[in-house]
Amino acid sequence: VLASLPLQMMLYFNVYYFPVWFLAEGMMLQLKYHLLPQHYQFLLVTAFLILTLAEGSRLYLGYVGNLQEK
Repeated sequence: VLASLPLQMMLYFNVYYFPVWFLAEGMMLQLKYHLLPQHYQFLLVTAFLILTLAEGSRLYLGYVGNLQEK
């Protein structure tokens, strides 16, 4: 079984686009944070943190799994 080149290319580019997404989403969160009710503020920050952690772990596991052919 060989590593998937298309998957590796997608992961490679996603590693570079993830910080751009993170900064853009963080700036939008900062701009609209004070305009939202308190429960939406909590939900928005929670969703942002969960998505960030999930995307980081997905990229790491995809990189390691594809290169080790798992």
